[in-house]
Amino acid sequence: MKYYVIAGERSGDLHGGNLIRSIQRYDPEAVFQGFGGDDMQQAGMVLTRHYRDLEFMGLAALVTELRKIFKNLAVCKDDIRRFKPDVIVCIDYGGFNRRVAKFGREEGIPVHYYIPPKVWAWYQSRARDLKKNVTRMFVILPFEKDFYKKFGMEVDYVGNPVLDAVKAAQPAPNFRNELALDGARPVVALLPGSRKTELRGIVPLMADLIRANPQWQFVVAAVSSLDDALYAPLRQSGVIFLKDRTYDLLQNADAAVVTSGTATLETALFQVPQAVVFRTGALEYFLARQVVKVKFISLVNLIAGREVVRELIQDLAVEEVVSAEVKRLLTDSQYRHGVKSGYREIYNTLDVGSASDNAARLMTHYLKSGHL
Repeated sequence: MKYYVIAGERSGDLHGGNLIRSIQRYDPEAVFQGFGGDDMQQAGMVLTRHYRDLEFMGLAALVTELRKIFKNLAVCKDDIRRFKPDVIVCIDYGGFNRRVAKFGREEGIPVHYYIPPKVWAWYQSRARDLKKNVTRMFVILPFEKDFYKKFGMEVDYVGNPVLDAVKAAQPAPNFRNELALDGARPVVALLPGSRKTELRGIVPLMADLIRANPQWQFVVAAVSSLDDALYAPLRQSGVIFLKDRTYDLLQNADAAVVTSGTATLETALFQVPQAVVFRTGALEYFLARQVVKVKFISLVNLIAGREVVRELIQDLAVEEVVSAEVKRLLTDSQYRHGVKSGYREIYNTLDVGSASDNAARLMTHYLKSGHL
């Protein structure tokens, strides 16, 4: 079988690489081509475009780079026509891949969507477009099955690739000695996010938190692809920076302050009590409130269906409130136990085997049996 695979971000490249390796086990003759990154290429895919060439950030960038986006879309369509795949496999990257899915339907090519866009959170009407254009969907959050059922769609829940990555993580030997951490003081991990807009909103808060709490040891999970200048306010006495070693940090942290996103789930799966923070501009927040359709912003609470961790959003995302929450997480054993108990429930909910392996097995089954 010939698979045209499309991922447009770093995380999608990681999940795409794992998916390709899993597909090869069920379809040894598989051939892969598409958009992605180094991980997908190393797994055996012929790379037409690297995700670095697809990135843009924010509304202003979207407007100025609109020509580039449509050019990449045209390149993708032409490449698909030449490659003549048996299936198009879309991975996350909703804005781009929803258009590719429509093209696939028009061309009569089956479209499999692994990790579909979070239309349950906003723009829920887009679920109808997915129903119209996508042949099979493979979701990674258990509540998505019920969500799509409301739109008359039967989707496959395959487990969560974040849990796969956490399970595969190896302990970092002598981590605390390596960083010269004081065994008598708690280690508080700061996870400000991986996008520029996230850092601009939350770094000032984290800088205030550091100044107000010299009794704690702060370690910042930094991302090497971002400009060091974005972290400048956090560079204070005693603060340690770790680039691209978030899992090593979470394996050794006593508590964490985490910007909403996938990192909240990673932190939970490593059993680190956390405060979830989010802050943005007043206009952006107002507009987001008009379209967001979910009760929580963290994956932890969304999966649990209740508040397991506190979400400190906008006016609550201030030093005094965050400091008080972190102090409670570190010192209130009953409260800490309750958070970790919720984490264990989430772990058990997600633990249905390897997401990439489950998705690959189902994809190849549907293709070979013609059950589409």
